[in-house]
Amino acid sequence: MTSYSISFAGAGRVAGILCREMFRSGIKIRQIASVKEPGGRQLAAECNAAWSSELVFGDNTDIVIVAVPDHHLSEVLYSLKCSSRCIVAHTAGSFGLDVFPEKTSRKGVFYPLQTFSVERNISLRDVPFLIEPGDDQTGEILAGLAEKLGGKVHFIDIDRRKLIHLAAVFICNFTNHMLAAGNKIAEEAGVSLELFEPLLRETIEKALSIGPESAQTGPAVRNDLNTIEKHMDLLSFSPELKELYGKITQSIRNHHIKNS
Repeated sequence: MTSYSISFAGAGRVAGILCREMFRSGIKIRQIASVKEPGGRQLAAECNAAWSSELVFGDNTDIVIVAVPDHHLSEVLYSLKCSSRCIVAHTAGSFGLDVFPEKTSRKGVFYPLQTFSVERNISLRDVPFLIEPGDDQTGEILAGLAEKLGGKVHFIDIDRRKLIHLAAVFICNFTNHMLAAGNKIAEEAGVSLELFEPLLRETIEKALSIGPESAQTGPAVRNDLNTIEKHMDLLSFSPELKELYGKITQSIRNHHIKNS
């Protein structure tokens, strides 16, 4: 891969992970531009880069990675200033190339299909990078950048990426919410989430191994109405969880009746 210098617009979770991993991979980080000074300055210091509150990038920046919240993306892209030869790439899963202003001649999408949290330092090795370039050369450069991080490159257009992003919400965000619900119930029993670690690991590994359709177990798929009724009674301490249990149970029953 040709050596490129990278700058970032944004200093949050996604920008932080990408920036640090690029720096560790030997990529030159030029500048971090962010509204929040402490976080931006800290990230810049960690990666031997300059910090700025202005979205202005010098000619020594080859690629600007825009990693900001979705509701700020358009505003940032329209405010950003860099050379015409500079590639500008955003990391949003549900936005395409049409979010860029006409003035941006070299553009692309550089979306890592992973969940990021400030408290977690994770590797990007084997993480899928869904790339949509504005032109072939930009695609090659962004693909090389992802591969430098150990990522797996997939060229995916906006229509397919929107569905992938939606699937990720179910697979990641909704699953985590179920864990939070289960943890609340576990606390009623005086135990921690750690007790369920072997169960959780086998659930995920089994779904990946034989497919979630074949992996489904529990009272809902068995149509065990007696157990379901007992569970509903136990959830009297939380009307919200009781409602959630009822809806998920009915969804599982309907799905497996339909596909049986």
